[in-house]
Amino acid sequence: MILTCPSCGTHYFADDSTIGESGRTVKCASCGHSWFVQPAHLAEDRPATPAPHELYREKMRESRREKSRWAALMSWLIIGMIFVALTAAFFFFRNEVVKAWPQSAAAYRLFGLEVNRFGLEFDGIVHTRTFNDTIPIVTVTGRAVNVAKTVIETPGVRVDLKDESGAIVATRYSYVTPVELEPGAAGQFGVVVEPTPIESFEIELTFVDRSAVPTEPPAETPPEEVIEEAAPPLPPTDDLIEEGAPG
Repeated sequence: MILTCPSCGTHYFADDSTIGESGRTVKCASCGHSWFVQPAHLAEDRPATPAPHELYREKMRESRREKSRWAALMSWLIIGMIFVALTAAFFFFRNEVVKAWPQSAAAYRLFGLEVNRFGLEFDGIVHTRTFNDTIPIVTVTGRAVNVAKTVIETPGVRVDLKDESGAIVATRYSYVTPVELEPGAAGQFGVVVEPTPIESFEIELTFVDRSAVPTEPPAETPPEEVIEEAAPPLPPTDDLIEEGAPG
């Protein structure tokens, strides 16, 4: 049988008869370590006991595996927390997200979430159809209410006239005035479509960026200054001639 020193790993060839039926203690000629050797038929039935250094190495490997498992678990936990936080932020602050990234509005609508990146809502919309001689005219007026919690810069308004199939047949733009609105305040706007296409059937209003409006914004009306006109100077007293007085 082959004997292996559990301390240094040196191998020895030994005859089974030298071990005996009950086994015996042998000593390593290389390192001097002594250990008990089972007979060959008993050694086959019982798994060999690992050497102490092998036990230590296995213990260290298991410790590293345990640390790796904990590190992986903590990494996934942190990633999960970040994902939940980002999801909550994208949900509760979706208006701010769409304001900074307008393309994301389509993704929110895909999940059935309404977004309002301008912080305004239309109110009191009135549209009338009139004629200037034989030319049809559509006038659209209304208010834009600030439903946000902060002061906002007012955008432009796009008015689309559509036919019965939903195709746009005319588009006009306007601005919401004043330029800034306090929370809860309302601004005004008005659009005149002249001439109005005969096939126009539906009116659709949307807020757009001020830069998207092709016309110039209305000028802010400066406060009227009161100009006091100076009274004309009185003529010199020498030039005054009393009417009816002798010359």
